[in-house]
Amino acid sequence: MSVAWLTGASRGIGRATAIALAGRGCKLALLGRPSHALDGTLAELAMAGATARVFSCDLRRPEQLDAAARAALAAYGPPDAVIHDAGVVLRASIETTSLEAYDEQLDVNLRAPFLLTRAVLPAMRTAGSGRIVFVGSIASTLGSPGAAAYAASKWGMVGLMKSLAAELAESGLMTVAVLPGSVATRMLEGSGFQPRMTPEDVAETLVHYALDAPLAHNGGVVEMFGT
Repeated sequence: MSVAWLTGASRGIGRATAIALAGRGCKLALLGRPSHALDGTLAELAMAGATARVFSCDLRRPEQLDAAARAALAAYGPPDAVIHDAGVVLRASIETTSLEAYDEQLDVNLRAPFLLTRAVLPAMRTAGSGRIVFVGSIASTLGSPGAAAYAASKWGMVGLMKSLAAELAESGLMTVAVLPGSVATRMLEGSGFQPRMTPEDVAETLVHYALDAPLAHNGGVVEMFGT
């Protein structure tokens, strides 16, 4: 049974991905803050007969993230897949973006994936296999009004993934970034864009790269523009 770690499983793309991974028989470690929304995901997974457990942490707190990673490793061993899906956008113009809002978006969207990857990578290297998937955004390639901090975090995520890919060459591991466009999720609300794909569309893609894609995709950036 494959083991998959996932952040952002409370709703949207993350919840759809958790359900899709469960459908593939994966044992799931869900990392994030406990919430009613995350409880809802766990309930759906339980109904599907999946093995899933929440490893509680605030992704903005490095010490909590490290502790959750250690606990997940102790419980499940090295993961076969890590999917960094958690994200936050706080829309405001550059002039009105507070330092706190800027930091929160960089902490959740960029620093947390770095910290979690750093925490789990030694065990994955020892195992000699595994995939690390970063969920970026079309905002990883362009800017839009009111989303400067979000775009900065998502551009940075691609740079992080590319550097990781270079370090993983010939290791038996791989990493990719998937960049969805307008997805029918709560995050899209207030953006001015219309949805062009579903969370399930993105989840299917994430699962492919997490479990099935050849290692030759290492360092790949997969753009999803929708229909």
